Amino acid sequence: MTSDSATSEGPRPADKAPGQESLDPQRTRIMGRLSYLLAWFGGCVSIGTFAMGSSIVGTLNLLQASLAIAIGCVVIGVALTINGAAGYKYGIPFMVQARSAFGFTGTRLPGLIRAVPAIVWYGFQSWIGAGALNAVSSTLLGFDNLVFYFIAFQFLQIALSVFGFQGIKWLENIGSGFILASLVYMFFSVLDKYGDVIGEQLIDIDGTWGLPFWGATMLFLGIYSTMILNASDYSRELKHGSGPGLLSTLYAMSILPCTLFMGLIGLMVSGATGVADPIDVFANAVDNPPLLITTLLFIAFAQVTTNVLNNVVPPTYVLMDVFKLKFRSATVIVGLLAFATFPWELVKDDSAAGLQLFVQTYSAFLGPIFAIMAVDYYLIRRRTLDLDKLYDAHGPYRGINYAACIATLIGALVALNVSAVSWYASLLPAGLAYYLLMRYWPVCQRFRQ
Repeated sequence: MTSDSATSEGPRPADKAPGQESLDPQRTRIMGRLSYLLAWFGGCVSIGTFAMGSSIVGTLNLLQASLAIAIGCVVIGVALTINGAAGYKYGIPFMVQARSAFGFTGTRLPGLIRAVPAIVWYGFQSWIGAGALNAVSSTLLGFDNLVFYFIAFQFLQIALSVFGFQGIKWLENIGSGFILASLVYMFFSVLDKYGDVIGEQLIDIDGTWGLPFWGATMLFLGIYSTMILNASDYSRELKHGSGPGLLSTLYAMSILPCTLFMGLIGLMVSGATGVADPIDVFANAVDNPPLLITTLLFIAFAQVTTNVLNNVVPPTYVLMDVFKLKFRSATVIVGLLAFATFPWELVKDDSAAGLQLFVQTYSAFLGPIFAIMAVDYYLIRRRTLDLDKLYDAHGPYRGINYAACIATLIGALVALNVSAVSWYASLLPAGLAYYLLMRYWPVCQRFRQ
């Protein structure tokens, strides 16, 4: 897996210092399997998962919701392995991997589509984390100023982000144990306080195994459809020696526990109380003040671990590629952009349905790009990339590959008409359209080299 006689090795960068991530092929890989698993585990405690659980109240019973989350996590693991294979083998990031399919200029399309939801989630989760800190401050110190904590919390995350993957590795490895213990505690606290109501509203109902069930699998998958797209940004940091089966298992087993706990907590608490704001939910669910403070601190910490892995790195690499910025400058800009997402509008009691629509909509565009990149790497390139061409702005991948742009549009149009399962619905039309255009459209000839 570490070399290929038919490929060029391309640029060979020197060992990097913290905060000096680049788009060049990765030579020094800093994560073993355990660190990689813990990084994904800590990075998947998403309040968005809580919101998705809240959004399916009244649709599925507890068993159906659990299975929907599990199925979604298995699909995520497989998809991450498929799209992260090029980054794992060659050490290249998503924005470089996409050049063979979209062209140097054309990569701005998948890059920007990937960056927008990341920045929105960044702002949303920062507001949640700030709310948790503000609740602790109000309880212990009598100081209540959510805007102050939002600004301070955001600048703290920006400061942590400039350390790049070295900082991410340190942060995620330390935080994973605390996150798991807190999730287990919150889960059983919810069962203890709302057990009777949960039985009536979530266990005793019939639910459905039809389209809403598969739509629910896509909702929990959709939160990670952003990360599926730029899987190579993460897999390029993993040391060689893991096959596809092991990688899929690592992904699924790191994502499943957090997603299952958070999704079910959101489903149970919102079903029992009708409240969607996670800070209000846990304030009501936990009667013991010391435990409540611990829970709120967990929520704040979890937002940091999730944001720096999921919502900072992808748009940072996009800005580095499009505007030729340094890593640190790009992370600061991404952090500042998150202020402009108006996250306070996303935590209202009626926001869960809006977030569900948001996930379905951006998944309709991310699914086609995933399909195109998979077809390009496995069927068009036969898992063999020429790194010299991928880094040559005047070579065969210059400009825009219109086959990829057209296929993205075709896939998105189909998906938007089946919004409940938009990511799934987009895959076949986008992948097939791209393959046929690349095979038979003369305009694409130089991209087939």
